[in-house]
Amino acid sequence: MFSKIFAKLTKKFSVEQTVVETNPKVAPTRIGDLGEYKINIQLDQLLKNSKHLSDLLLPNKRSKSGYSQIDHVVLTPHAIFVIETKNYAGTIYGERNRVKWSVNGRFPMVNPFNQNYGHIQAIKSVLGIVDDIYFVSMVSFTRRCTFKVNEELRKMSSNDLIVYDTELSDFIVRKLNVLRLQQSDPLFLDDDILQMYKIIDKSNIRDPLIRKQHVERIIEKQDTENSVHEIVTCDICGIEVSEKVKVFCHTNKKRFKGKVYCFEHQRINE
Repeated sequence: MFSKIFAKLTKKFSVEQTVVETNPKVAPTRIGDLGEYKINIQLDQLLKNSKHLSDLLLPNKRSKSGYSQIDHVVLTPHAIFVIETKNYAGTIYGERNRVKWSVNGRFPMVNPFNQNYGHIQAIKSVLGIVDDIYFVSMVSFTRRCTFKVNEELRKMSSNDLIVYDTELSDFIVRKLNVLRLQQSDPLFLDDDILQMYKIIDKSNIRDPLIRKQHVERIIEKQDTENSVHEIVTCDICGIEVSEKVKVFCHTNKKRFKGKVYCFEHQRINE
C-alpha cells in the first residue's frame, strides 16, 4: 500500500540496506529512569512482526525548538503507536479537550495528548504519511498515579489511551485485537514496517549538543508560559477555573476558607 511513498523516501534519505538493530535500548543517560527501562522490557516482548524505537529526537517545523522528543514508537501491521511517558505521583485530573491538566488539582501540566499529537505530526512528516488514522496515541503514567480523566481514554474504542506503565503492552495487544477485527487487511506489510523503521532511525538526531539545546528551549518556554499565565484549578476536582471564579472565591474567604472551587463545588460549600 505504501510502496510508492517509501520508494521516494528511500531515495531522499539514502537508507542503507544493511540490517538495522530491531530493538534499540534507551540511551545510557536515561537508563537510570526505571520507568523507561520497564517500558522497554515490555516493548521487547511484543509481537515478532512489530518493531519499536525509543528516545527519538525528530525534526518538527511546528515546534518552537524545531524538534520533537518522542519517548517510544511501536510499528505494527495495524497501527503506529506513539507513546509519551510521564513520571508523576498523585491524582491526574484532565479532559481530552482541555489544554491544561493538573496533578492533585494544584500543579498544572500540559495536556499530554496534545503534546503527543505534536510528536505524531513529526513522525507523519518524516514518513510522508498524511492521515492520523494510522496512529494510536498513548500516554503512560506510573502506578503512583490515580486517573480522574475521561472514561473513553481507557476504552479500546479510542485512539487516545491513558495507561499505567505496568499495563502498557497489555493495552497495545488489546488495541491490536480490536483493530484486526475492524480492518479487512493490515495497513502495513512486513516490508513497510522495516522501511518505516529505517527511515525513523535514520532521521533520529543523536547529536548530544542539539539534544541539550532542545531541552533548554523547552524549559525556557515553560518558564515563560508559567510567568505569563498562572493556572488556577478547583481544590476538589482539579478543573481549571477562570480568573473571575478565582477572584470570587478569594473575595468570599469566610465561605470558602481561602480555597478555590468550580461552580459545581461552590454549591456544595454553600
